Amino acid sequence: MARVVIQEVTKIYDGGVLAVNGINLDVADKEFVVLVGPSGCGKSTILRMIAGLEPITRGTVSINGQIVNDVPAKNRDIAMVFQNYALYPHMNVYENLAFGLRLRRFPTREVDRRVKEAAEILGVSDCLKRKPKELSGGERQRVAVGRAIVRKPKVFLFDEPLSNLDAKLRVQMRMELQKLHNRLQSTMIYVTHDQVEALTLGDRIVVMNGGVIQQIADPVRLYENPVNKFVAGFIGSPPANFLQGRIISKNGELHFVDDGIDLKILRQHRASLIPHVNKPVLLGIRPEDVYDKLFAQDASEEFTITASVDLVEPMGSEIYLYFSVGRNNLIVRVGNQDTATTNQDLQLVFDMSKAHFFDPKTEEAIA
Repeated sequence: MARVVIQEVTKIYDGGVLAVNGINLDVADKEFVVLVGPSGCGKSTILRMIAGLEPITRGTVSINGQIVNDVPAKNRDIAMVFQNYALYPHMNVYENLAFGLRLRRFPTREVDRRVKEAAEILGVSDCLKRKPKELSGGERQRVAVGRAIVRKPKVFLFDEPLSNLDAKLRVQMRMELQKLHNRLQSTMIYVTHDQVEALTLGDRIVVMNGGVIQQIADPVRLYENPVNKFVAGFIGSPPANFLQGRIISKNGELHFVDDGIDLKILRQHRASLIPHVNKPVLLGIRPEDVYDKLFAQDASEEFTITASVDLVEPMGSEIYLYFSVGRNNLIVRVGNQDTATTNQDLQLVFDMSKAHFFDPKTEEAIA
């Protein structure tokens, strides 16, 4: 297949709008890379520049060692799957799948072989004679993917292809795309604003914000070692908690303190936090790393605070508990066996081995 290398790529639109600011990304052959970030962060613009649908202001894009900045989109040997399917409504499924091959004057027998092979892979063989309006959303998306598969391109590009599907179909199609990547062993670059999609699909994930890459990592490293507050808050559902406070030294140990909060800091963070003693910091911790002490009886008081439940949000297999502690708000994710009720005081245990600390000004990780 192909390696895709993006070097110092910048995109400035008319009027001076900076959409992408000097990004660097190296996508290995056969790798599945996901670009994720909020709307307007530049991820779709990057995809369109790779595809040749958007001119590059500065920098280079290369595919398989060839710089393609000036190569027309039709000659880049890539295939792009769009959010809106982009199927021809007057053609049946077979004709939609065959259209691109016929434009390139493939022999009729080869067109037929490729169309039927793609239909078999995607499970739409029974739909070949049907028009797009006669298909479900999931079937339309499969056909859109199939139209890319038949061309056997060097690179597959996906621009939020599942955003029009309902929740159940999105889960199903995520599985289908994973199977497809394993089967085809193709280079795939996928854009989404859904961080769950990103975590489940990507070999590596590129987190973007404001036209800049914030972090590139595999899903586990991204989740467990965010480089800044934005990444920590964007990846994970519900989002991470960020508590304002300061570091103090007490009885030879460091503590994170604020109104109603006094938590001992583990030695693994000590060296990084000594320079921040008596200074404000942000403590980041995920909702699943704070526990109701009822289910953690052996926990030390040094890692425990008391807070009153503001809201109980049942989610089926789990429950989200919301708290206010002084100026800080806190979300805790517990199992559905927890019997906490609104206005009840709970003792909450923090797993401080999972805590992250951020500079409140730069928002960069400090420990």
